[in-house]
Amino acid sequence: MMNTAVLSLLFGSAAAFAPAQQGAVKTSLDAMPERMWDKMVDKTERSASMPFLPRPINLDGSMVGDVGFDPFYLSSIPKNFAGFIQPPQWEDVGPGIPTLYWMREAELKHGRVCMLAWTGWLAADGAFGPASFRFPGAIYQDVPSSFEAHNIMVSQGSLGFMLLAIGFIEFCTSAVLVEVAKGETDREAGDFKLDPLAFLKDKSEEEVNTMKLKELQNGRAAMLAFSGIVTQAALGGTEFPYLVPYPDVAAVTW
Repeated sequence: MMNTAVLSLLFGSAAAFAPAQQGAVKTSLDAMPERMWDKMVDKTERSASMPFLPRPINLDGSMVGDVGFDPFYLSSIPKNFAGFIQPPQWEDVGPGIPTLYWMREAELKHGRVCMLAWTGWLAADGAFGPASFRFPGAIYQDVPSSFEAHNIMVSQGSLGFMLLAIGFIEFCTSAVLVEVAKGETDREAGDFKLDPLAFLKDKSEEEVNTMKLKELQNGRAAMLAFSGIVTQAALGGTEFPYLVPYPDVAAVTW
């Protein structure tokens, strides 16, 4: 009887250190929610431009100018952007506008605007010759600099007309995005068929892609350049080449 009691105690102590059943562990793992991060990245590849980060799932190098640069993985966020340009009840009609398409459209538009803005800013400040390029008339010729032009043009009404003109252009061009959202066209992002000088006429696909890459890279550079000259002008360097006039660097306080 004593031997039986001792054996029972020994087996009970050993059971306390036995591994848990695998079935319970599997059940708890299956119950864990799926992380969105797993759908946003390709863990088997690294970003071409940032090799210390996994590649964003949508940046596979198939688009012109795609070097995998998206450190915040904004291009991987699943979203239908059709609601920005059309009534909500239309969002379920057609495939919609995916995140990557919308961002490429925005990148090209901002790049084109900044290429024009950078050129116009410098031209109005006389950076391309002895005289500045401005509209005739004292209200334009007497503006001290491009940096000060905004407030002056607002006060005398010219900028209001420009706002209406740009708004009309935006309204008209957004129609093609509605067609994309409804699946009525396979238009490539940023393509408005605007080629008045026929640069792309009779060009091979490789040559066309080279021209697209040049536009994209110049647009990216222009966005940085325009941000730079505006910042320098705001700090006091309102004349070309927009160097901030600090007479005594040691006396500058930030």
